[in-house]
Amino acid sequence: MIISTTNDVPGYRIKETLGIVKGNTVRARHMGRDILAGFKNIVGGEISDYTKLLAESREQSLDRMVERGKELEADAIIGIRFMTSSVMQGAAELLAYGTAVRLEKL
Repeated sequence: MIISTTNDVPGYRIKETLGIVKGNTVRARHMGRDILAGFKNIVGGEISDYTKLLAESREQSLDRMVERGKELEADAIIGIRFMTSSVMQGAAELLAYGTAVRLEKL
């Protein structure tokens, strides 16, 4: 499946729009990691545990979005965007969404 942040795919024509597809995950922070992150705020530097947590969340939300596209038998998902929102203190949702389409080669 083709995944694109653009609204078209070079070399293809959109022959059918199937609708919006999305995938999300909600992740909570870990208290132990918060303490270590507090130390990093003092001395500076990357908080690698949070970097890893966000990378895994992005991948999981993308994978779930692609699964929805496959259920619709889409050839591509275009116009992909990410969004985050706070669910409660210490937990956040990461949402990936885009438009599922069927393509025709030019």
